[in-house]
Amino acid sequence: MPTPLRRTVSGPVFRWFALASFVSMIVIVLTGAAVRLSGSGLGCPDWPTCFHGRVTGSLSIHPFIEYANRMVTVTLIVVIGATFVAALRRDVRRLDLVYLSGILILGVVADAILGAFVVYSKLNPYLVSLHMVLSLAMVAAAATLYHRAKYVYGPGARADVRDPRFRQVARALWVPFGLLVVTGTATTGSGPHAGNSQGQLVARRLPFAFSSAAWVHSLAAVAFIGLIVGLLGAIWARGAPTAQVMGVRRLVYVSLAQAAIGVTQYLTHVPVALVELHVAGAISLTIGMTQFTVKQTARDREPGTRRAAPSTDSLSESEPAYGGPVGADST
Repeated sequence: MPTPLRRTVSGPVFRWFALASFVSMIVIVLTGAAVRLSGSGLGCPDWPTCFHGRVTGSLSIHPFIEYANRMVTVTLIVVIGATFVAALRRDVRRLDLVYLSGILILGVVADAILGAFVVYSKLNPYLVSLHMVLSLAMVAAAATLYHRAKYVYGPGARADVRDPRFRQVARALWVPFGLLVVTGTATTGSGPHAGNSQGQLVARRLPFAFSSAAWVHSLAAVAFIGLIVGLLGAIWARGAPTAQVMGVRRLVYVSLAQAAIGVTQYLTHVPVALVELHVAGAISLTIGMTQFTVKQTARDREPGTRRAAPSTDSLSESEPAYGGPVGADST
């Protein structure tokens, strides 16, 4: 009896799996923030069940929001698991895609387990902060996976470094960005939105004043914005490819918007809508940092993944590593 052919996944189809994982990671961070900001962090005081062995809680709003976020997590695990299987069954298997998909699985499982400790520690602010940092790290990993799914990597593949100096700067920029994220989570951890609601156990806050943490975070933000504004000027003056200019320009725009939101929410006593918007900005900055880093090297698109219309924001396949004409390779 003939053996049935193994069904494979093409490169263009795998790109959609990677995109689904990427979008799912963004959604879980936003819904997780909504749980805390709505005071639903203890809506389900048990884990993985909700309350006293029951899978779901009562029909009140806080258990519903917390349980809905857990269902989003389950959906995310399914999506990332499917992406991992698709990476294994890709018609041309690439170990980088398999490893990145596996890292996403491990990261999401670790994040879910950390979420359990958050629940059982009654919203320990250190664990909540770590939860956010790990979630943003998973967003960066998912953005990297999606980028690599669209481009050719491996032995013999084109890998033209646009400018070695700017590539080193892009890597070094993660240090002040990491400081920005850590001080931001510390500010949140000392602020008014602990994640519990009225009538519940009051969650602990970090042992320093919210105003002091906000000032430290603002200093980190000013330093980061100063660095990327200076980098934009340097890249522009060097006549760098459009992909580099657009990458830094996006970081500048998002950082300035983040600064405006941060100042406004501080002066208006931290309304939940602005905090959620600030979280969305942190996600956008993480994605921008990831894209700026990976696009320091020009690569060919995977067959079947090129956009229908030519783009002017990257190097063409015939462009030299630096200083050549801007062409059709999309980002």
